[in-house]
Amino acid sequence: MARTYKFKAEINKLLNLMINSLYSHKDIFLRELISNASDAIDKLKFKSIQDKSLIEDDPEFKIKIIPDKKNKTLTISDNGIGMDIDDIVKSLGTIAHSDTEEFLKILQNKNEVNIDLIGQFGVGFYSVFMVAKKVEVISRKAGLPENKAVRWESAGDGKFKVEEISKKSRGTDVIIYLNEEDEKYLEEFEIANIVKKYSDFIEYPIVLVKEDGKEEILNSMKAIWLKDKTEIKEDEYKEFYRHITHDIVGEPLKVIHFKVEGITEFSALLFIPSKAPFNIFFKDYKIGPALYVKKVQIMENCDELLPPYLRFVKGVVQCDDLPLNISRETLQINRQIQVIRKNIINKVLTTLKEMKENEFEKYEKFYNEFRKVLKEGIHLDFENNQKIAELLLFESTKTKKGEFTDLENYIKNMKSDQKEIYYITGNSREEIENSPYLEIFKEKDIEVLFMTDEIDDFIFTGFSYKEKPFKNILKGDISIDKESSENKDKAEKEYKDLLTYIKNTLRKEVEDVKFSNRLKDSPCCLVVGEFAPDPQTEKILKSIGQEIPEFKKTLELNPSHKLIEKMNNLYKNKEFDKLNEYINLLYDQALILEGEKPKNPSEFVKKFSKLLAEI
Repeated sequence: MARTYKFKAEINKLLNLMINSLYSHKDIFLRELISNASDAIDKLKFKSIQDKSLIEDDPEFKIKIIPDKKNKTLTISDNGIGMDIDDIVKSLGTIAHSDTEEFLKILQNKNEVNIDLIGQFGVGFYSVFMVAKKVEVISRKAGLPENKAVRWESAGDGKFKVEEISKKSRGTDVIIYLNEEDEKYLEEFEIANIVKKYSDFIEYPIVLVKEDGKEEILNSMKAIWLKDKTEIKEDEYKEFYRHITHDIVGEPLKVIHFKVEGITEFSALLFIPSKAPFNIFFKDYKIGPALYVKKVQIMENCDELLPPYLRFVKGVVQCDDLPLNISRETLQINRQIQVIRKNIINKVLTTLKEMKENEFEKYEKFYNEFRKVLKEGIHLDFENNQKIAELLLFESTKTKKGEFTDLENYIKNMKSDQKEIYYITGNSREEIENSPYLEIFKEKDIEVLFMTDEIDDFIFTGFSYKEKPFKNILKGDISIDKESSENKDKAEKEYKDLLTYIKNTLRKEVEDVKFSNRLKDSPCCLVVGEFAPDPQTEKILKSIGQEIPEFKKTLELNPSHKLIEKMNNLYKNKEFDKLNEYINLLYDQALILEGEKPKNPSEFVKKFSKLLAEI
């Protein structure tokens, strides 16, 4: 007896949006169903390694496409793993993705959706409702008797029916009752064109069952990654990239196709995408290429083959030296996997370096899309962090807006006595290029790198490139040259008593008060300790509710500013009330220069206006 279920709420929304929004690229439904069929065979093929009885009745895998013009149905049939009643309710009644709501938002906010989102969210089956007025799925799980098959039916109207039936063979049949306007998908040439375009590289025969009952294999079934590079056309690479990434409209920015021979032998076909996936920073983003052994897919995403900072790389790796039944736990300690991983990392980093040197315009596109991900490697991959650092690009005090330097050029142009690589963090170039923290560096013609990504200070604190440590000019002490240090020492002696008084006045607000050798025109600035978070990092941590220790800052004063001399006179004349106003105004000014609000904005305005009136 059939039971009727309601779709989960998110499926209802999804079906409505897909049917009404994804009106172009309708061909995609066939690619998705073929891909699902191929996955089902992959699963059975892998499972049968340990239990051959599962395939004894039908050992030759294939995917059939059966157009029926009389009944206006299109059937996609496979002899894969199949489903039982629990599987089918779970698989076709809900989407087990935590970020489905994000997908729905994207669908709602776009008139026409980039189809690669379908693959990213695992909702490919539901694309069938772009062309179907009704869909039946008849499935029997491998290993179950004939009378334990299941039939699923839905018109995409918010509900579906499920009942147990009999089915002679294992596997799944998807029967599509086509909309009148979509009956072109019953034409043999239309089906053949779609299969050739999207699914030519599926390794199982995709068979078209013709009207006369004859069968025609539509796909080449060639594992493109095992072919010689000279035999492959650019369009073939593009189509395979689209096939494995579900990026229907995109193209790879770079193809990396290589073979390693020796003690460990493997083939790899990898792609660097042109665009960063919108979910690349999501916690459940899938990392790693598909891993094949003897043309059997062992893992769809083998994260042991790629570090997280190269998670933008997609592709396929085949190594026939591995056992077919290798487990994820075994992978983690398998020496061959470690050798493959090392080779892949070196190949990707070398390819990026060659792009940077020989195809800079293309490299800029890559860098603008993936720099934040790549920078993670500075922190995560000690073995390769120097190679990664060579790939980084920076705007600086010596570059025009939109132009870049790199660390090799920075070091080449360093002053003879310069020991550190200076950088400054902030939200944008516009915000930081006129910062008072840059004053002495501009005067001394010392280049400072602009860092505008949120993670920059976290990544570069404590990092050295070619034995030159990175130094954030917003933090800690700065020692640029002998002259500035001497001026600072001289001021500390001359204004010793004033400095002590200011420290006592601001003791609740700051860690210390001292004279600066980083200021030229501005009277003051606030500086955090060497290993405290910079102001940008602190804001980000607070915005996400992260508790951070309280780090008091140091107020640095410009010893050559006229305001210091005036304050010293007030101190000598014991005009402490007015001096206190100056001190508090100075501190508030330092907060403003740092991008913060004064302690008491209205009080600040009153005191500032009062001092202006006295001038």
